Amino acid sequence: MDHSQLTADAFAKKTFDFLVAGGGTAGLVVAARLSERLGLTVGVLEAGLSAAGDGAVESPGLAGRALGSALDWQFATVPQPGLRGREMPWARGRVLGGSSALNYMTWNRAARQDYDDWRELGNDGWGWDDLLPFFKKSETCHAPSEVAKRLGASSHEGAVGRDGPVQAAYPNVFSPSHEFWHSTLNAVGVESNRTHLAGNNTGVWTSLVSYNPGSATRSYAATAYYQPNASRPNLFVLTGAEAREILLQKGNDGAWEAKGVRFVHNGVEYSAFASREVIVAAGSVQSPQLLELSGVGSSAVLSAAGIPVKVDNPNVGENLQDHLNTTIVFEVDPSLPTPDDLSIEAAFKAASEQYARDKTGPFAIVPCSMAYVPITHFTPQETVDAIISSFPTGPESADDPYAERNALLRRKFSPGRVEELGHIEYVFDLGNWGPDFVPEAGKKYASMLAMIQYPFSNGSIHIRKSDSLTSGVAIDPEYYAGRYGHLDLELALHCHRFSEKICQTQPLASIIRAQVSPTPEESKDDDGVREWMRRIMVTDWHPVGTCAMGGKQGAKAGVVDERLRVYGVRGLRVADASIMPLQISAHLQATVYAIGEKAAHMILEDLDRTA
Repeated sequence: MDHSQLTADAFAKKTFDFLVAGGGTAGLVVAARLSERLGLTVGVLEAGLSAAGDGAVESPGLAGRALGSALDWQFATVPQPGLRGREMPWARGRVLGGSSALNYMTWNRAARQDYDDWRELGNDGWGWDDLLPFFKKSETCHAPSEVAKRLGASSHEGAVGRDGPVQAAYPNVFSPSHEFWHSTLNAVGVESNRTHLAGNNTGVWTSLVSYNPGSATRSYAATAYYQPNASRPNLFVLTGAEAREILLQKGNDGAWEAKGVRFVHNGVEYSAFASREVIVAAGSVQSPQLLELSGVGSSAVLSAAGIPVKVDNPNVGENLQDHLNTTIVFEVDPSLPTPDDLSIEAAFKAASEQYARDKTGPFAIVPCSMAYVPITHFTPQETVDAIISSFPTGPESADDPYAERNALLRRKFSPGRVEELGHIEYVFDLGNWGPDFVPEAGKKYASMLAMIQYPFSNGSIHIRKSDSLTSGVAIDPEYYAGRYGHLDLELALHCHRFSEKICQTQPLASIIRAQVSPTPEESKDDDGVREWMRRIMVTDWHPVGTCAMGGKQGAKAGVVDERLRVYGVRGLRVADASIMPLQISAHLQATVYAIGEKAAHMILEDLDRTA
């Protein structure tokens, strides 16, 4: 469904105060908050359409089914040497609401120290205490049911918001395996954490999800921030509109200023203009892409793509960090219901009818068995030190703009800090999550996912010559490669062995029949596991850092300042996950909503200051 309020021609003829390029997770937050002031006219350009009424988006138990569909940009990485040359699919939301419409709905926050590190880099206003009001502003966290409390849920009093747009709750129904989650992790020394949203996320817990308990549907940016405000007379959203260039013009003083956005709608090119600011909120892939297409980026990259250089900033598109995910698959008790059952037409129909009738059953279940574990819980500190010994302990040159960023990453693995952080996320869920495991008919499966939270793999996203936005971007995360990516492979090996230990521990072990991926042959020695990981490691869909805040180093190390203003261009900001200078130990969506809330607050604060 197309939710455009104006035709493309009428949209282009309208003069906006603020123009938002990207109607995704952060972009709709910014637009909704700016348009609360009825004297401001706000326009949003979104390449995708609305997914209102689409069960693959709205039904919690179908989360993930929209990946690879028309609602997904369907990007892919360049061949990855660290993964034996594999090209990896990279899902990003091409839909009103962005990736918040496609994700697995986890609602959590990182450790206090992760955000405080951003502030320590010189990004004033971005520490935990600074961001907490914006986390709370974005959410309505619902109290858990008695069933949820018995399974480890908490009300999170004092730490969460109660009247924000995004609905966050515990599911109405839990996977049968969740019954064993807390007690199994407790048995391997991981304590339950019922206050994991208050700044310390280590331990085992039951996760909230972005879920409306009243309707038992996904709560995402389109339903939370746009639909309730769609009738505002000063808010205009044009869907099916691909932003192709930020229109820059030199001011009287010779400085570049953002004036609008060139976009394509139904094959026709238009330009829309903003009298105050343009906000780029296209995500970690397309925000740097859009800046480079507009002449803001590395002169070498721009010249190779045939783009005239306006602002030479080699940091655009660099500093790409992602969470790396490896998944063990187990054969389990065949009597257990799993999401794989929905591949049978009759089972899908019955589950659909049950969900329509009383909002229960398989369509209402979403993964919520989480644990964030310090690396030293299962790996001795001296072993960790040896693994990362090649990572720099100081500046790599006399004028190294990334020295402090690297020092903060290394500190996350150092005594006194390492035990406070969740370096690895573990998620257990019934069903086959294996990227290449082929199930046998009549058997049931479960999966243990292990995700590295603080990667040493550091890559880039840059434009290349193409008429297509999808093929016109080279995504190179350098998984297990580059200068330090091999450190992730060694850390992942230790994480894998702890995954095996968890699943060999009662009571979870009582439902497991056998490990099937990796096979016994592959897992008998470390070299076999390394080779298996190179074959099956996938993204956890959490890319950050490609338009990072520069902090004290400014444009030497970043793309935007602490108020998200693009260096070298007036009237242009970026507001999405790309501005994060360092990766965090959390699923991204709650933080991205907070970024959107803070961005809107700063824009209005700056507007009032200059009024």
